[in-house]
Amino acid sequence: MRLALAAPQQRPWRPPIPVILVLGDSLSAEYGIARGSGWVALLQHKLADEKIAAQVANASISGDTTSGGRARLPALLKKHHPAVVVIELGGNDALRGLPLAMTEANLNAMTQAAQQAGAKVLLAGMQLPPNYGAQYGQRFEALFAQVAQAHQAALVPFLLKGVADGPDPTRLFQPDRIHPVAAAHPIILGNVWPTLKTLLP
Repeated sequence: MRLALAAPQQRPWRPPIPVILVLGDSLSAEYGIARGSGWVALLQHKLADEKIAAQVANASISGDTTSGGRARLPALLKKHHPAVVVIELGGNDALRGLPLAMTEANLNAMTQAAQQAGAKVLLAGMQLPPNYGAQYGQRFEALFAQVAQAHQAALVPFLLKGVADGPDPTRLFQPDRIHPVAAAHPIILGNVWPTLKTLLP
């Protein structure tokens, strides 16, 4: 008499949890504030509160430029296979006085690479203080909208809206007047979330 072997039970297939890859600089890397208090960490909590199954991968490095992000992105795309890529870079390019054409080319290349890998892209726009010159500041601010329009990517026009443009712009910044304090990061998330939510699967 032969006993039939029981067929192994198969686990029900579940789609992989979408990954939101944040490629940024110190504004996203929690520079000068406690770990877990930056807007990217708050984003993960927001997803849980909204019962949205998505995971955040923070690949931000303080001091990074668009050139650095462009060099790092291919490996990050292969590692995380993100559904959404948030590009928060460009501020350090301007602080170093790098050519605007180079910043634009890098943003274009990163957006295109992420889209070719199957991800949706959200560009986080930035503005400069008046002391950088009106013409340079206007051209820099316009870069983000130009790149977003060229690739039909999503755009947050000004990441620091409500933080850097208030009546007392120093109130929400650390003593260096460049990096926001922890209390500013919920405001930053509030700027990102409405647009980011529309991109999630």
